[in-house]
Amino acid sequence: MIKYSIIIPAKNEGKYLPRTLDSIKMQNLGDLEIIVALSPETKDNTREIASAYGCRIVEGGLPAEARNNGAKASFGDTFIFIDSDSVMPENFLSKAIQEFNEKDLDVAGTLQYPISTKKGFVKLRHEIYINFFTNYFMKLAENTKKPFMQTCMFAKRKVHEAVKFNETLEFGEDSDYAKRARGAGFNFGLLKDTLPIGFSMRRFEENEVKTLAKNVYFILGKAFGHEFIKGRSRIKYF
Repeated sequence: MIKYSIIIPAKNEGKYLPRTLDSIKMQNLGDLEIIVALSPETKDNTREIASAYGCRIVEGGLPAEARNNGAKASFGDTFIFIDSDSVMPENFLSKAIQEFNEKDLDVAGTLQYPISTKKGFVKLRHEIYINFFTNYFMKLAENTKKPFMQTCMFAKRKVHEAVKFNETLEFGEDSDYAKRARGAGFNFGLLKDTLPIGFSMRRFEENEVKTLAKNVYFILGKAFGHEFIKGRSRIKYF
């Protein structure tokens, strides 16, 4: 019987998906399924890789649509939404699920550590950004009306059926999900007893200025009521 559904949005992720799937396979946790929600615009070998790992493949799109499609096709009672370039530490799932259940949470985010191919000052800058900005901000917002989460998220089926990801958003749909779940009366929290999950810095490495601008715009824009709305946001997800 399937208890847990891991849902992964993907578009042209052939270079990164194997690392993510290998880390999931090493979790030694039964009763789970892996669903890859594949964008129809994918042009590389992502589909073949997902099939070789025994994943179920459904049609995806932008992250919000992909996650919703994956959840709709799933059989688990608990959803684990993870990015296609993230890495789970050893025993991450069993410890995270234990904490999720012990705290009686309905939806939860996780802390992160940076996966960087850079060295020296650039690598240090990435570590500072994740450890002293992203993780700090998530902790700071944990008990507010606007919690923040990304990369890896846990949610009970009843939460997702009541909330779902907002498919009009190109970016920030994960934190929007947490905010609306809390607003609907569900219990939100961060999983802090398990090890942080690996967060790929590849978009920072490709264009650090643009990526930083996008995140700053997300934080400040939310404060002024601006969203990453499809067709209207100035900074695109892909």
